[in-house]
Amino acid sequence: METNNGNNSKAVVALVLGILAIVLSLFYWWAGVILGIIGIVLGSKARKETPCGMATAGFVCSIIGLVLGCLSIVCVLCALGALGSLAAAGAAM
Repeated sequence: METNNGNNSKAVVALVLGILAIVLSLFYWWAGVILGIIGIVLGSKARKETPCGMATAGFVCSIIGLVLGCLSIVCVLCALGALGSLAAAGAAM
C-alpha cells in the first residue's frame, strides 16, 4: 500500500517492528522473536513492492531482533544447564 507521498506503509511498520524486536529481545526474548518474524515478512513484501531504504532497514532490523531473541534463548538455556550441573555437583559431595 503506497501512499501519495511515496512512503510505503509496510516499510514503516517493518522498521518499527524491527526496532521494537531489537529492544524487546534484550528483555523479553519471545516478543523479539515474534516481532522479528512479523517484521521480516512485512519487510520482504515491502521490498518487493517498492524497493526503498526504509524497507531494507526494516528487514535488516527485524533480522537482528530475531537473532538477538534466539541468542537470548540460547543464553538462558546455557545458564540453566550450568546451574543444573552445579547443583548436581553440589549434591554429589
